[in-house]
Amino acid sequence: MTNLAAFLVNSAAARRNQVAVRHDDTTLTYAELDDASARFAAVLRGRGVRPGDRVAMTMPNVPLFPVVYYGILRAGGVVVPMNPLLKAREVAYVLRDSGARVAVAFPLFAQEVANAAELGTECLVTEPSAFHDLLTAAEPLSGIVDREDGDPALILYTSGTTGTPKGAELTHGNLVSNTATTAETLIQVGPDDILFGGLPLFHAFGQTCALNASVAAGATLTLLPRFDPRRALEVMHRDGVTVFLGVPTMYSALLHAELPDGFDASRLRLAVSGGAAIPVEVLHGFERRFDVTVLEGYGLSETSPVASFNHPDRPRKAGSIGVPIRGVEMKLVTEDGSEAGPGEVGEIAIRGENVMNGYFNRPKETAEAVHDGWFHTGDLARVDEEGFYFIVDRKKDLIIRGGYNVYPREVEEVLYEHPAVAEAAVVGVPHEVHGEEVAAVIALREGADATAEEIRAYVKERVAAYKYPRIVTFTAELPKGPTGKILKREIVVAPS
Repeated sequence: MTNLAAFLVNSAAARRNQVAVRHDDTTLTYAELDDASARFAAVLRGRGVRPGDRVAMTMPNVPLFPVVYYGILRAGGVVVPMNPLLKAREVAYVLRDSGARVAVAFPLFAQEVANAAELGTECLVTEPSAFHDLLTAAEPLSGIVDREDGDPALILYTSGTTGTPKGAELTHGNLVSNTATTAETLIQVGPDDILFGGLPLFHAFGQTCALNASVAAGATLTLLPRFDPRRALEVMHRDGVTVFLGVPTMYSALLHAELPDGFDASRLRLAVSGGAAIPVEVLHGFERRFDVTVLEGYGLSETSPVASFNHPDRPRKAGSIGVPIRGVEMKLVTEDGSEAGPGEVGEIAIRGENVMNGYFNRPKETAEAVHDGWFHTGDLARVDEEGFYFIVDRKKDLIIRGGYNVYPREVEEVLYEHPAVAEAAVVGVPHEVHGEEVAAVIALREGADATAEEIRAYVKERVAAYKYPRIVTFTAELPKGPTGKILKREIVVAPS
């Protein structure tokens, strides 16, 4: 039997009274999390959820997240986590594409989900009093539903720049393996550790490396629903955080934040960076300020996510994403399909027990991404003589703003809905704080008029807050190639 929820059941049996998750003054012990998730599994069963059914969830980093997450898994369901910042049109797409039977929503975000759930998906709101009564009335589901290694556990919606978001289907085997490797060999977490829970738990990085790794080890995860550098420092000091996990923008923010009076991070033993390449200056600056080693890794939603890492028991190379982890192979592929040699640039391809089943209900896109078991990432890198990989650039037009993926076409389609827009291209430009900023270059329809502020407001109403273009410029015509395709490589936008 393989079920990702077994990590919780095993830790609850061994450490019933230890705190599993904390959010300020609210705590859940392993026994309480085990019981609540078993009751929620029963609630889902009562609503017709059967093994293999998809259940969507829109939750911030609060203790109810693992209750819902592990409850879905215990019932044999497939978790479909959604970014709480998504608007109704974006939520509707995910619900429709995944065929979710139920959508579980935190009250703060329930309206957008309810507006999208007209497709027949039942919307279950976790209003504190009513949800508590719902769980109390339910008889806990005994045990956990047996699943096979290849059965889906999670569908993470991701996208390239050439189409609508697609769901990366990760199996129980994928996630159990990646979680165990992360906990045992990468961050080497144990019951005495306190992990920083500021990474969004709806994302693969936060789920595998923070939530699941912590639960697998019987450690404590201290949650921060919305990252703020001062609050993060307060949580690190208050709870004695031992392992900090973050994206480069978090490291940059903490590097420049004023330390609270009496700040003590003496228990901090390790920091882990992922999600995007961390500038070497930021890495070294953070290490000096907090007297801790920063280890950088690499992965994608499609790889559960960890594929490579600077292992703690080997020399660390600043600026490198490390070497492939246990059970994973990596290689660099050139344009002609041959393997790149040391020092040569090629596209990263990954094979191993972490690679997804495929894109949900999208055999064509799956076949394009996975060849002979190798997942082709679209990221360009080089490898040195010792096998350490270094990211060079991204092959795709994906924009990473503050650790969040922004897919240009999705924003462009909203721009094209504006009555004054004739042509639009969305590109990323360098930004000191966010890594990249979203920029839109627009050609207006003849005789039409629009301001940059109007365009920004229009898009902001229709997509998540991190996606809308802060930079809007106008041009008479966008550059095009012989076939009429817009040539983004010829678009130049000044950094913000």
